Amino acid sequence: MTAKTLDVVGIGNAIVDVLVSADDRFLADHGLTKGTMALMDEHQADRLYASVGAGLETSGGSAANTLAGIAQLGGRAGFIGRVRDDQLGAIFRHDIQAVGTRYDTPAASDGPSTARCLILVTPDAQRTMCTYLGASVGLDPQDLDLDMVAQAKVLYLEGYLWDSDDAKRAFIAAADIARAHGGEVALSLSDAFCVDRHRDSFLELVDGHVDILFANEMEITSLYQANSFEEALRQVRGRCRVAALTRSEQGSLVLAEDGTHPIAAVQLGPLVDTTGAGDLYAAGFLHGWTQGLDPQRCGQLGSLCAGQVVTQLGPRPQVDLAALVRSQLGQQL
Repeated sequence: MTAKTLDVVGIGNAIVDVLVSADDRFLADHGLTKGTMALMDEHQADRLYASVGAGLETSGGSAANTLAGIAQLGGRAGFIGRVRDDQLGAIFRHDIQAVGTRYDTPAASDGPSTARCLILVTPDAQRTMCTYLGASVGLDPQDLDLDMVAQAKVLYLEGYLWDSDDAKRAFIAAADIARAHGGEVALSLSDAFCVDRHRDSFLELVDGHVDILFANEMEITSLYQANSFEEALRQVRGRCRVAALTRSEQGSLVLAEDGTHPIAAVQLGPLVDTTGAGDLYAAGFLHGWTQGLDPQRCGQLGSLCAGQVVTQLGPRPQVDLAALVRSQLGQQL
């Protein structure tokens, strides 16, 4: 077994988020479904961006947000994802390294520009994402830092990247390396529409490669084409070591080898923006898991981190997460 010098290494889309306030009429006028993610080409993304007001520009991407959260909690985190050698690529690299995440993937010198995601936040704090994937989907097995993967206790995979055939091959190659060196593999299903597009291959991935599965209620019911959340629970149970299933204000359920653990939602203030809630839940959970906490405690840590990030605009916590954990849970991690 390779020495584990990193807690979690993630592979995902390297994206710069642009957060903008919008109303329901704007979504309807542009044919957008609230609370979902829509893929766009560069022309569509430019046209939509031109129609909104000023926004907050910040590094994002689902797995990258999770790894940034782990680093902020004091964990040893690494990220693999492709950017272009342009202005947004430089912003992404600076932001993720500034919070203590190891990021060594070389920037592409040609091809599509760095990915960006226009996140429209409505007054009810729901976020609707319009994503141009750009350079991020060009990730292929040659971009993998296999030494970094081998050094990780957990390899964390972002379901959004499953839209790229090259990224699929990178996923499987990385999962095989992680397993061969004694690591575990975690997967986030990312989005119900993403699950709809790739259900069969996601099912194969979950059954054959995944130890820890993250999904929300809509995603897990979509994966198993279940008529209810309860039916989805019956189908996923036992297929991987742990399934952490989030349900917004209803908290989450953690299905583990020692039973089912209901986790209460944490409310730390007014709901502002749900962007990053699932990402930060995964950050808290995986940080706890790699520090040897039991599934119940991991779920509580995930819930706390998610409860914090929804009180602010943007997916990267603007408070000292480690201090928050000490004050709320009475434990230093």
